[in-house]
Amino acid sequence: MSRIGRVERTTKETSVLVEINLDGTGRVDVSTGVGFYDHMLDQLGRHGLFDLTVKTDGDLHIDSHHTIEDTALALGAAFKQALGDKVGIYRFGNCTVPLDESLAQVTVDLSGRPYLVHTEPENMAPMIGEYDTTMTRHILESFVAQAQIALHVHVPYGRNAHHIVECQFKALARALRYAAEFDPRAAGILPSTKGAL
Repeated sequence: MSRIGRVERTTKETSVLVEINLDGTGRVDVSTGVGFYDHMLDQLGRHGLFDLTVKTDGDLHIDSHHTIEDTALALGAAFKQALGDKVGIYRFGNCTVPLDESLAQVTVDLSGRPYLVHTEPENMAPMIGEYDTTMTRHILESFVAQAQIALHVHVPYGRNAHHIVECQFKALARALRYAAEFDPRAAGILPSTKGAL
């Protein structure tokens, strides 16, 4: 049975469609109107081996904030939906990814409880194309709030803003992939002593 989440979100600021298949092959079709964000979502799908479709039409004449935020909210909701009852999954995942001079360490718990810890180097370049680099934390906050997961992202060092952000998305993709995969030794078992996730 495929684990697929599909969310449509429409406000006065944006119209968003997200579809994700957790058991995919990394096939990605993304269009938000923010080039670098598209590139990051592409990394998320490909390195997570998620089939990911994202179509966002937002008020980019104002700026990219609403477009980026609402896409992240819809993505988190779709991810949660795709996870289903979480029976038989590993639940925890972590990955460390280098990108040239930058390093990202990501740990995730598909806990049902939203919590984010995020650190990255200070004094980063403020923009990558049309992408405001302060939005990375907000993307993660929005995703975590809707996916209802605990997420720790730490970039201990890095110099190039593109590399700093990209290694975070790559490591996030892998950590989510590992956490969401089925544990062959735990078939039919919910990975929680509380009896609920």
